[in-house]
Amino acid sequence: MSKQTASPAIILAPGREKALKRQHPWIFSNAISQVISTPNSGDIVDVLSSKGEWLATAAYSPRSQIRARVWSFVQNQSIDADFFYSRLADAWQLRQSLFNQSTTNAVRLIAGESDGLPGITIDKYADVLVCQLLSAGAEASRKLLLAALIKLFPEHSIYERSDVDVRKKEGLEPTTGWLHLPRDSGEVVIQEHGMALQVDVINGHKTGFYLDQRASRQAVKRYAQAKTVLNCFSYTGTFAVAALQGGASKVTNVDMSELALATSERNARLNKLDLTALEHEKADVFKLLRHYREQGRQFDMVILDPPKFADNKSQLVGACRGYKDINMVAMQLVKPGGLLFTFSCSGLMEDSLFQKIVADAALDAKRQCQFLERLQQDSDHLVLSTFPEGHYLKGLICRIG
Repeated sequence: MSKQTASPAIILAPGREKALKRQHPWIFSNAISQVISTPNSGDIVDVLSSKGEWLATAAYSPRSQIRARVWSFVQNQSIDADFFYSRLADAWQLRQSLFNQSTTNAVRLIAGESDGLPGITIDKYADVLVCQLLSAGAEASRKLLLAALIKLFPEHSIYERSDVDVRKKEGLEPTTGWLHLPRDSGEVVIQEHGMALQVDVINGHKTGFYLDQRASRQAVKRYAQAKTVLNCFSYTGTFAVAALQGGASKVTNVDMSELALATSERNARLNKLDLTALEHEKADVFKLLRHYREQGRQFDMVILDPPKFADNKSQLVGACRGYKDINMVAMQLVKPGGLLFTFSCSGLMEDSLFQKIVADAALDAKRQCQFLERLQQDSDHLVLSTFPEGHYLKGLICRIG
């Protein structure tokens, strides 16, 4: 028996090696014809073509439709402590080249597959690291990963936020807690392009914050001068801080969460902004937009940054309807010549489809729409060329006539 098949391995069905040869890091269950040596969840396996050709080293996940995720396309590379340290160090070196740490001290350190660490997300908030281990391979490698992180950032606290639904698809339970240098609180203040922003790594959304919208906040700041702004799904009000720093005359934050709105006010105070120029509405955005429309209320700028509408392909049609409806009503609240900042974080929503939805919404709203700029996740949320799924956030700055 060959060396490759003596150890745990998966053998692909004939013709299913094309994606692997293009270095896509996922192997789906229906691409596999045989599993050798019955690997356990998270075990390292060799991936072989139907003809026995070695293709990759991957982590096996018997419960997931993504049956294996590739660690390396280099044959005989050990997936050990040095492997994880090298990937982390390379990622950190890149982030340091992208951002001035004295003005922007919060970055996405590891963007999963795009940084060669599938199923792993790590965000750095000043001197706190937040990890999400989302795959069987990531879970099985947690000790190696943690040791490498502590070696690279010995004085940073490390908190785990592996509390997302995708872990269930991998047969994993949600888990959270301090992994290194625990703190009494999960609250940390970060610096971002002249803004001081409070992050709660324990109770906040995702890993505590939306670092991916950093560039979009800068765009809001550029356009906000003397404008009245409606900030929908405002969360902790970071778009509001950007708008007020950019000279907005009035900002209205809308969110269902009292905690988020309270944090929004704290962020305004942190940045010594004029609180009389900021108001908060605890409300359902969909209902409030229609209420404002009935009142005839309009704004110079509307920001629409809703949560993900589609988690899988079966939800995409409904998501398209939802995006179209909310964009139509939002456009009707924009003063002629005003701006709509509209976003989708649904990875299944392609850029061209999102643009078409916004264009159709303008027709239904009986408003003219001109696209001024396209926005996307900031550069620390990089996209590997062989893994286009890493691109998920898309935004449009629209002039509404």
